[in-house]
Amino acid sequence: MAKIYFYYSSMNAGKSTTLLQADFNYRERGMETMVWTAALDDRYGQGYVTSRIGLRAEAHKFTPETDLLGAISSEHEGRPLACVMIDEAQFLSREQVLQLARIADEANIPILCYGLRTDFAADLFPGSAALLGLADTLVELKAVCHCGRKSTMNLRVDGAGRAVIDGKQTEIGGNDRYVAMCRKHFMEARQDSAAHAALSLESA
Repeated sequence: MAKIYFYYSSMNAGKSTTLLQADFNYRERGMETMVWTAALDDRYGQGYVTSRIGLRAEAHKFTPETDLLGAISSEHEGRPLACVMIDEAQFLSREQVLQLARIADEANIPILCYGLRTDFAADLFPGSAALLGLADTLVELKAVCHCGRKSTMNLRVDGAGRAVIDGKQTEIGGNDRYVAMCRKHFMEARQDSAAHAALSLESA
């Protein structure tokens, strides 16, 4: 039986690069793959998986409404797939993760998912929560905080570089909006930002 793999990390750990390398390895051996990415991530243009080191590949786009089971099954009928790869997997819905489980179990196609574990408030994304519960293999990709410790958190910052502690869960951005940090410095940055906001209210 094929497996679902969830490769997770904070930002800037090389998730997209790892996906693109895996895709290349399959195709170099003459095997067919199908690559997906979230439609809402348009930092480098929609319909592409792009790494920070310049690698790029076309990809199918998914939204929360995309029928992944139907789309992948149809593609598999036309060209037998050796692997399906999902970038920005944190944006999958739980139902879509269940569909991917059916693909692995019933069509025997390995599923490689790459994404963030938590958002800027240290809460799980829906797709990540479902994958943590359903994936056969969990692999943490490592990134480094400015202090040298492993970064596990994604701090959202404003234009002045101060931590943003409120807002919607999904806000697309790169290094201008997010900083990968260890838990200690993530918590300190959010506490400092909350204290600054409280002082501003008192002086208003």
